[in-house]
Amino acid sequence: MKISLARGPREPLSRETAWGCFTSNLALPGSGSLLAGRVSGYGQLLLTLIGFTMSFIFGVRFLLWQFSNWTRLHGAEADPFEALLESWPHLRWALLGLGIFIISLLWALITSLGILASARKTQTRSEPPSLA
Repeated sequence: MKISLARGPREPLSRETAWGCFTSNLALPGSGSLLAGRVSGYGQLLLTLIGFTMSFIFGVRFLLWQFSNWTRLHGAEADPFEALLESWPHLRWALLGLGIFIISLLWALITSLGILASARKTQTRSEPPSLA
């Protein structure tokens, strides 16, 4: 099996192929755009990888910090507002990564809708047979 990041051919797509690009973009933002031959797929894929990596690395670091400070932050005399203020510096980078991923997902969704619209325009509709 050969995996490539090369763009697909920029030719009119059938509706079935356009829907395949749409679902690919939902699974991995940028992949469906590249399949449809759109250059924006590279940016979408880059943002997806950056956002996922940031969320994963900083999310794991936050969880490790949270578990190591659990008794101090959630004890009987712990103040929930103080715990939230202390947790925020450790959580914000993971949330930033999640935000970047959501931006790439929305960008891919907009591109996918454009791909579907262009496939509808180029698709020729066959007339049903006449019954008379």
